[in-house]
Amino acid sequence: MAKKQKNNKTIKPGFNFYWIYAIIAVVLISLTFIQSDSGIRNTNQKEFVEQMLKNNDVERVDLVDRSIAQITIKKESLSKDFYKNKVTTKKPLLGGGGINGPHFKFQVLNSESFADQLVVWGEEYNIEYKAYNTNKIGEEIFSWLIFFGIMLAIWMFIMRRVTGGGGMGGGSQIFNVGKSRAKMFGAQGESTNTTFKDVAGLEGAKEEVKEIVDFLKHPKKYTDLGAKIPKGALLVGPPGTGKTLLAKAVAGEAKVPFFSLSGSDFVEMFVGVGASRVRDLFKQAKEKSPSIIFIDEIDAIGRARGKNPNMGSNDERENTLNQLLTEMDGFGTNSGVIILAATNRADVLDSALMRAGRFDRQIYADMPDLNERKEIFDVHLKPLKIDVNLDKDFLAKQTPGFSGADIANLCNEAALIAARKKKTVIEKQEFLDAVDRIVGGLEKKNKIITPEEKRAIAVHEAGHATVSWMCEYASPLVKVTIVPRGKSLGAAWYLPEERQITTAEQLLDEMCAALGGRAAEFVEFGKISTGALSDLEKVTKQAHAMVSIYGLNEKIGNVSYYNMGEGFTKPFSEKTAALMDDEVKNITDIQYQRAIKILTENKDKLNQLADKLIEKEVIFKEDLEAIFGKRPFDKPETVSEAMLEEDIKTDTNDDLTV
Repeated sequence: MAKKQKNNKTIKPGFNFYWIYAIIAVVLISLTFIQSDSGIRNTNQKEFVEQMLKNNDVERVDLVDRSIAQITIKKESLSKDFYKNKVTTKKPLLGGGGINGPHFKFQVLNSESFADQLVVWGEEYNIEYKAYNTNKIGEEIFSWLIFFGIMLAIWMFIMRRVTGGGGMGGGSQIFNVGKSRAKMFGAQGESTNTTFKDVAGLEGAKEEVKEIVDFLKHPKKYTDLGAKIPKGALLVGPPGTGKTLLAKAVAGEAKVPFFSLSGSDFVEMFVGVGASRVRDLFKQAKEKSPSIIFIDEIDAIGRARGKNPNMGSNDERENTLNQLLTEMDGFGTNSGVIILAATNRADVLDSALMRAGRFDRQIYADMPDLNERKEIFDVHLKPLKIDVNLDKDFLAKQTPGFSGADIANLCNEAALIAARKKKTVIEKQEFLDAVDRIVGGLEKKNKIITPEEKRAIAVHEAGHATVSWMCEYASPLVKVTIVPRGKSLGAAWYLPEERQITTAEQLLDEMCAALGGRAAEFVEFGKISTGALSDLEKVTKQAHAMVSIYGLNEKIGNVSYYNMGEGFTKPFSEKTAALMDDEVKNITDIQYQRAIKILTENKDKLNQLADKLIEKEVIFKEDLEAIFGKRPFDKPETVSEAMLEEDIKTDTNDDLTV
């Protein structure tokens, strides 16, 4: 085993007692299977009489347990050819055989007659004979002990695997399966080495949790005013927005015992284990109060009771939740223990878990905006060797809808691309390539595309670009490519404005631009293809939202059916459903005809753009301006704060995806 170096001193690995157990087991098993007569050769009664006895080679015969005859040959007879290859002269490990015998044995069929015959042979051939019984009770007891010992070892090994190994300080045995599996940080526990400085963005969420940490450090400032510390805070938000990272920062800043575990750590195959672990967790936390408990992915045990999608309810999960509710705010006191939890499925949590007194605060960690993305880039670019002229504002503008985890992945991907190109620093182009790689997928350089398909893809993408350029509220296109990536054969990057509300005119213009690809195919070729699948999905969802959710349709009126239907029930009549279907189709048809009209009026420019796409494969905003002129709807530099957004279209059969 390798030796470890610590503080310039050689530390030998500790002695493992399991080696002793293994050696003892091997020895016992060996003793069980190695017989004391392992050196004795088998023979038969006929060979004994005719070959050994009549040649006067036998010195002694032992009748063991009235069934086995053991023959010892005279030493002077062992040199005969008959015995040379059959009798070993080496001393065996546990007796039997060897030069001193016994040398042969055979099964006696009739013990009484054989015993009488031994008397006759003893007088006739002058041989010694003896009959005796062996005591095998001890051997049988020993064999059973070995058997049960092996079964016990296997059972303990399985139980250790079921209960999660030996990383819980005694909780790995079956008797400790109900113990908490939480890891403790701070206050003589492990250290996370994470502080609030490592959490970029999330300013509002940081203020909320900082107050909890400050209360633990300076409680008098709050208690003098009669304030009470919140009993719990629930971190809610999309995946990758930094909920767990924020909890790590709390563990690093609080300087109090911090117990961290996942909601799935309470779930076990044994009945009652989850509730037992909850009790043990809060018992440990109370003993070390003030303390903080962090439960990540709490929806694993906090789902609303009675709404389990499986047949029947999961009693074990509900028992665990009931115990958690009691410990958080039950009849007993729970002072000095603060609960932090994180989930991206707050909608499925039980209402009793969400009430004040258990989780007093819900802290929402939203997707980062422009300024927050810039702060996140500052954090993740620190360990990288980047170009001194790299514009971080530009990177923030290139990543709309990216979470903190996505930005971290983007920085790492850019570093990998730079290393692949054998560069010494990471430049702007590597980050742009990383965005394309993450959002669009892997570039397929060897994908076989016929000239007809390439022309159709170019016309389709040129249609999107033309319509979006001509519609006032549509997001202006910045970059178009017909290079295959992932499942897409073409992609378009837009420059949308960052807005919090959307008008009906803006939605209609976006729908018209989305249908521009299919409309361009119809205008140019007189036929359409399957390449507009994702366009149709997007447009249908937008039209349906206008009619049934946002109340932007005159015939349906100012009503919203958002999230009101459960199961097969609908909150509206069949007549209203038919009217909604008609209005959705009417909206999409109008925008499709509008796109056809725009493209028909600009067919020559559409073809110029398609030809340039075929020639260069990637075109930018400058190429559109050279063909269409300046976009009349652009606002000076207000658009510069908007982000690039990729609109990738996919097709179910991938024969033409644009």
